[in-house]
Amino acid sequence: MKKLSAVQLKQQALVFSVADSLEAQALEELNGMQQCWFDVQYHQFPGSLLLRFQFENKEAVSNAEPELKKWQRKLSAALLKKGVVLKDMRRHLIFTTQGPEE
Repeated sequence: MKKLSAVQLKQQALVFSVADSLEAQALEELNGMQQCWFDVQYHQFPGSLLLRFQFENKEAVSNAEPELKKWQRKLSAALLKKGVVLKDMRRHLIFTTQGPEE
């Protein structure tokens, strides 16, 4: 695996801090949420960023679905505070039952 450049390391730190803060909030507010994880291609940042909120089961996902837009807005706002603009916030956060190793 190729080493990350200084810019990519800054992007990684930014994404980790935003993901950690959203995960802490979501664990308190969303029933059945287990963890937050993300994929990103740093050479295509921020367009390639995809945060996933992992839930215990499909029922927990469907119960949380009405809150999805609220969390997408929270992600967009948190990144904007760090100077990162998302063109379409709906593409960057989803609710799922799949874990990072699946």
